[in-house]
Amino acid sequence: MKIWIDFLTPKQCLFFEPLIKKLCKKHQLLCTTRDYREAKELAKIRKLDVIIVGRHGGSDKAGKLLATLNRMKSLFTIIQKFKPDLTLSLNSPDAARMAFGLGIKHIAFSNSPFAEKQMRLMLPLLDKLLTPKHIPKKEYTKYGISAKNITQYNAFDEYVIVKAKTIRNTLPKLNLKKKKTILFRTHESKASYAHNVDTIKIIKKLQKEFSDCNVIVLGRYYDEIKSLKRKLDKQIIVIDKVVDSSEILSLCDVFVGSGGTMTSEAVLRGIPTLSYNATPMHDEKHLVKLGMLPRAKTPDQIIKLTHKLLNSDKKKIQIKAKKFLDSMENPHAKLFEITKL
Repeated sequence: MKIWIDFLTPKQCLFFEPLIKKLCKKHQLLCTTRDYREAKELAKIRKLDVIIVGRHGGSDKAGKLLATLNRMKSLFTIIQKFKPDLTLSLNSPDAARMAFGLGIKHIAFSNSPFAEKQMRLMLPLLDKLLTPKHIPKKEYTKYGISAKNITQYNAFDEYVIVKAKTIRNTLPKLNLKKKKTILFRTHESKASYAHNVDTIKIIKKLQKEFSDCNVIVLGRYYDEIKSLKRKLDKQIIVIDKVVDSSEILSLCDVFVGSGGTMTSEAVLRGIPTLSYNATPMHDEKHLVKLGMLPRAKTPDQIIKLTHKLLNSDKKKIQIKAKKFLDSMENPHAKLFEITKL
């Protein structure tokens, strides 16, 4: 079978990696992504054979539209030549429009029905949607997909990332001092659904309050990283290269996340984690409800919770995380179940 896989973000790259390596043993694959810093570099780190088509449109609406139109035009030529029997994606409106227009069966994963613009463009065109069980089907059906075309799995998408092999030596020389380490992940500020958060204020507050700790900042975009380096004290370590998430997370005693992929990943790895809730994820809400993830609504709450987590029982957190992870199924197994690939 010929299968086209389109991934757009670093999370999607990591999510599809094990699937790509398994499917390529029996099927002919075409993998595409876009010129988007972390997605592109992670594909290199993970040694994935991928074609870069188009670019990320930035934060501007007109820029997003133009980038999509140009990418679709380029994809058309590539997909017409490859002639896939099946398309697989995760929240890719480009793949949905292309597959629908060319009459190609399309199965997509999604854990983010809050991304209204993507959902409205993608869901009505899908043949099948796969999604975590803790997200109600009604969160998707309101966008035009039938409930009978939604299959749920008992897992977080990050299950796949946590279970994957760690890639070593992706980190730059950090010169960490022999003390506890706090890792701060900036939010997806250029996404249409992101909350407006003053990350500079939060990071400066963390540095002032935890001068006895290493404070590392993991940014997303070239311009954002440049701005962080300019505005933050030199004592704060701003990572300026794309790194393997499992490798960087293994160094930290507390992870401060925006509620997205790395937040869930850190929780599943048993790392003391808090969310400053800049990304309105259903996963984040579910982890908060289960008591596995504290949420901070203000910079002062972030400081308070960081103090608490630095002094928490890490062994207890790890045991709870392992039990939770072990209760999950592999999302990819559900795909194989419904497609017989």
